[in-house]
Amino acid sequence: IHVLSTIQSSYAVIFIHLLKFTPTCIFLFFYLLFTRYWIISVSYAIWWFLDYDTPSRGGRRVPFLCGIKVWDYMRDYFPIKLVKTADLDPKHNYVLGFHPHGVLVAGAFTNFCTYSSGFRDLFPGLTSYLLMLPLWFRAPFFRDYIMCAGLIPSDKDSASFPLRHRPAGQAVVIAVGGAPEALDAHPGTYNVMLAKKKGFIKMAMEHGAHLVPVFSFGENEVFDQVENQRGTWLRWIQERLQSIMGISLPLFHARGIFQYSFGLMPYRKPISTVVGRPIRLEKNPKPTGAELDAVHQRYMDELSILFEEHKADYGVDKDTHLNFV
Repeated sequence: IHVLSTIQSSYAVIFIHLLKFTPTCIFLFFYLLFTRYWIISVSYAIWWFLDYDTPSRGGRRVPFLCGIKVWDYMRDYFPIKLVKTADLDPKHNYVLGFHPHGVLVAGAFTNFCTYSSGFRDLFPGLTSYLLMLPLWFRAPFFRDYIMCAGLIPSDKDSASFPLRHRPAGQAVVIAVGGAPEALDAHPGTYNVMLAKKKGFIKMAMEHGAHLVPVFSFGENEVFDQVENQRGTWLRWIQERLQSIMGISLPLFHARGIFQYSFGLMPYRKPISTVVGRPIRLEKNPKPTGAELDAVHQRYMDELSILFEEHKADYGVDKDTHLNFV
């Protein structure tokens, strides 16, 4: 009981910390300007100017911070597991498509930004980079914090930088559905926004990086979300805000820290992130529309196969299938 309480309390601290950290960093930066400690913000502003392009050039991972004990508590809270189905040769580069996005992409962060689930042991020689909206890299202090975990901006130039300028063994991880897919993250649903998503396919083809489908079972189960079916007024508002700000605002809830009826803490439900077989691609700097469509269809087929092969292991009904939207 004491161990479970420790894990629960530790994850609560992490979760609440992440929710509040971004606005706190922004507030602190401007607040200090009007105090006797103004030199801190001014010095940081100079550093920020000189370091502005670092996120788009592969970031600045700090391995020590990726391996600290606190991430083990986060892994054990759900728990989160990384499942390997095939070897990924470090002589090649990879683009990993992560599905579904879920509300907070907990599986992607824990498995590919920290060392708690054994990524380095399962895939020796690979370095992972998780893509994140460029918006977050404009927040003072917070940008340096997230770069420590290997996060880089999701714009095309930043995402392709490790594939262009780093030696082989780079794995760029993309939550393909992005912010819009978070609005469909309801328990028991398997909607994947992929039917029209071809940018990551094209990037992999242009750089000769192998494509790897990844499905995270349980990602949609850790939060409830206010009903927001397409066509409702709430969904219309959420989609308008998403188009303006670039981030989605799902109205999610789950449990509290010490009670289970209501709160913003996620449910303690297992998340199993299954890494599929690589789709081997040859470098094609200018793929035609037909070539792009063919690889895109092959990727969807491989993702479906991955889901069907493993769904029974994670409690998904045999009659449930992926729904590509």
